[in-house]
Order: sequence, then structure tokens, then C-alpha cells
Amino acid sequence: MMKALIVDDEKHVRDAIRMLVDWESYGIDEILEAPEGATAIRMIEAESPDIIFTDMLMPLVSGSELLEWIHQYAPNSKTIVISGHDDFNYVRHAVKYGGMDYILKPIDEVELNEALQKAIVASKSDELIRSQSQNQNMKINQIKPIYWDKIFSNLMEEPRIYPTIANELESEFAINRLIKQGRVAILSLETMQKKIKDKFASNLDLLCYSIANITNEFLRKDQIGYAFRNWSNTHELVIIAWRHVDNLPSLIKDINEGIYRTFAVRFDFGIGSVKSFPLELPMSYKEASSVLKQRNLLHKGNWIYSFTVNDHPRMTTLHFNKHQERIRVALLSGGHGQIQTAVDDWFKEIRTLEAITFEHLELWIHEFTVFKSRCLKEFYSDEQANKLSSSIHSSSFIIPVDEEGRLSIPLWQDEFTQHMLTLSTFLTNQHARSNNIIYEIAEYIQDHYQEDIALQHIAERYFLSREYISRKFKQEMNENISDFIGRIRIDKAKLLLHNPQLRIVQISEMVGYQDEKYFSKVFKKLVGISPNQYRKDQALQIKF
Repeated sequence: MMKALIVDDEKHVRDAIRMLVDWESYGIDEILEAPEGATAIRMIEAESPDIIFTDMLMPLVSGSELLEWIHQYAPNSKTIVISGHDDFNYVRHAVKYGGMDYILKPIDEVELNEALQKAIVASKSDELIRSQSQNQNMKINQIKPIYWDKIFSNLMEEPRIYPTIANELESEFAINRLIKQGRVAILSLETMQKKIKDKFASNLDLLCYSIANITNEFLRKDQIGYAFRNWSNTHELVIIAWRHVDNLPSLIKDINEGIYRTFAVRFDFGIGSVKSFPLELPMSYKEASSVLKQRNLLHKGNWIYSFTVNDHPRMTTLHFNKHQERIRVALLSGGHGQIQTAVDDWFKEIRTLEAITFEHLELWIHEFTVFKSRCLKEFYSDEQANKLSSSIHSSSFIIPVDEEGRLSIPLWQDEFTQHMLTLSTFLTNQHARSNNIIYEIAEYIQDHYQEDIALQHIAERYFLSREYISRKFKQEMNENISDFIGRIRIDKAKLLLHNPQLRIVQISEMVGYQDEKYFSKVFKKLVGISPNQYRKDQALQIKF
């Protein structure tokens, strides 16, 4: 089991990180918090957390100083920086002292989880390497693939590290300093065929390991290159070739056939152009990624896509946002026919496209994720909405592929419709419940007016968002919830003021105001006179 430490001087940021991550799924069973660097150092010394999230600007000991301390005294901990400052010097400092990622506030849920996944993989990889050095009985071939995945991923992203690993690469792969050219190819797992996806649904690591072994049988035979899993994107396998680079497309065709002989499926490959080795490897990788994202997923003319200088980005003109209001109304209706009609209209527009690329999918997934979150947060608290949102996976939004590897719009529409029906169930159940719940909230306030009633407390108690309660309460009760609370309290105070034995300060506390001056101010605002004057006026009325 693993431990995580969240270091930030803003409590709401620490709370956000807690909520945005399903810790149990990552094997993290203990989450610690520190409000600044000095406290964090003491906790790291006592608890030895595996993963550390830290801000950069904090009192006492800053994030920069904390990173330096961790680098020297707790090097086994993996750090992720979460900062509100897009400052190159901060980023450089984080990289220099071992930061795995640099995430900007406000925190993006997907980006946070991807950074955590990367840090956990790195932590486990390092743990394996440490264990190997401590236990000579561990087989070296169990560690090597993970180690070289890390080395080549780093080389592809930051080729300037080459001099520091040149001797290792020459010893293991015969990469000498005379090699001047390199080329990058990417195998995409994003649109793998259903039969292979179902077979390895619970063990994607095993699939990647198997494909990498097949690929490396071709590459290492003549010391052409190496295939590895990309640490920055777990859904792709990357090939770096440094010999016979002009023949790489032909070799990849042979590799794909080798994969087919083992798994009876083929995969899509993107190939970048020949560049200088190693400094321009990132450029070749970017080209390979570009042709994969720009390929037309509706047609299967090829499995291998090579970048050319004539490639131009496809412009995306169709947006899901255009249909979201009609779909939202259909979801609230709960009617299957109405939902089906709204979804049909969306897919009619999709069918007019001559090409659908992965960039289309990325845009639509983003738009749908925002739409889904907005719908849920209209009725649920932020915490509940986030949990429900994660249970409705956005990955279902991606079109399934047929046996030939083409995107199947009918299958996609079926999946998306089921997706919408599930979302509709969450919304309609809560919508029906919330029609009566405002009156429950009003009764609760009348019974607990003397307590410190905060909107956040009510939202948590009734599992609704603060925004929804405020809006719905005004609609149903014709006044703001804060005015309602104030009116109830002052009405009770007016009754208590008839008792001459009670002092004003006592009455103030009895109706929920700890500050007598503030109570008097609110009383005068609502009644028109001070509590003392109100008491005197009532006494005179009784005499006469």
C-alpha cells in the first residue's frame, strides 16, 4: 500500500486534490496533508510518502526549497508540482530537482490523474530497481523493459540527456556516437479492435509488453532500433529507429504482420520523417503523432501513415455544443423516445462528415465532459457530481471500431444512447426529489435557526449543489435563502424581546447571532428600529 502527501497553504486546493482522485484505485490507502514546507519536511521524515503534491509559493519553506530537500533527503518520493504560476524558472527548478509533472491551477481532473499514474508507475519502477540491487535473486530481464521504457521515453522528450546515457546505450544497443539520423514511429492503442480490447481489458500492461516483445524481435535483429511504452501516453507504443531509417515503413509493415500472426489483429502506425539523432527525435515524434490524429477513421485504406511535408491539418467545424441544450432537455424529460430523437439529430450531422479524425473525437469528448459535469452539478453537490461523472466514463464517447479497424457510427450511436439514458436516470431521479426538498430545507431552517447554518452545510446534508439550492429556493420561496434565515431569526427575536428578563446579548445568541452588534444591525434593517426601541414600544403598547 502507498501513501500520498498534499502540500499547499490553501485548504480548498488540498480538498480539490483529494476529491479529484480515486485513491483506492491507485493503491493509495493513506493521504496526508501539510499547509507549508516546514511541516511537510517533518511528515516526510516520519511517514516516507511515496507521492508528494506540492505548491511552489508557500510560507516558511517554499515549494522550491522543499523540492531541493526532497531531492537530497527523500529521493525515493515522487513529486508533482501544482502551481498557480506559469513561470519558466519554476518549471525548470521543478525538473532539475526531480518533479514528475508541473500542473497549473485551476486543476484539471484528467491532467491530475495522468500525472499521478505516471508518478506511481515511476515509483513502482524505481522500487523494482531498488529491490533488484538488494536482492540478487531477482531476474534482470523482469526489470530491463521498465528501465529502458523510462530511458527511451526521457530521451525522446529531452534528447539533450543523451551524453549522460550514451555509454549505456552503446553497450546495450550498439548506438555509437557516429549515428546521425533517427526516426520515430507510434503504434496507437486508442482504436484497437474490440476483440483484442475485450481480451486485455483488465491487463493493458500485458498487451503492451507482448507487442513490444514482438516488435523488438524485428528491430533488435539488426540493431535497427527499440520499441518501448511511452511514459507520457500509456495508450501508445513508440519505436525509435537509428539504422536503416529509410526502410522503416517497410519494416513496420512486417511488424504489423507479426502482430497479426499472434493476435489476429493489426494496429495503426504513424511514422515521422527522418531527423538528426538524437536532438530532433521530438520533432519526428510530433510528426508521427500528427498523422495518427489526422487520419480519416471512417475509411481503412491503410494501417501505416507516414508524415509528408504536404500534410495539412483538417479543420473541425462540427461541435457537440450545438446540440447540448436539446439533449439536456431530453435528459430531464426522462423519455427514451425524446432522448433517442435528440441523439439522432446529433448523429445525423456526424454522418454528413466525409472524414472523422482523432482530433474530432478529442474535441467532442472534451465538450461532452464539460456538458456532463454541468448537468450533474445542477442537481448534485460537487463531490457527488464528480463521483457520478467518473462512473459515466467519457471513453464511451469514442466510436467503436469494426473488424476492419474502421469507426462504426451505428455502434457508437448505440453506446452513446445508452450513455445518455444512464445520465438521464441520475438527473430525473434527483430532479423529482428536488421539487419537494426545498420545503424540507425550509423546515430544517425553522427547526435549527439558532445554529450556525451555512449554505455549504445544507448542500452537503441534502446532496445538492449550493448553486442549485440558491436558485431553486428563490424560485419556490420568493426570497433568498439568507434572507429567509434572517427573517426567521428576527421573528423569533421579536417574541423573545417581550420577556424583560432576557438581555439583548442573550436573545442575540438564542437566535443564532454570536455578535450582538451584528444582530442589532440586522434587526434594525428588517424591522426599522433597534431591538431596544422595539422592546420599549411593545412595553408601552401593553400599558395602554
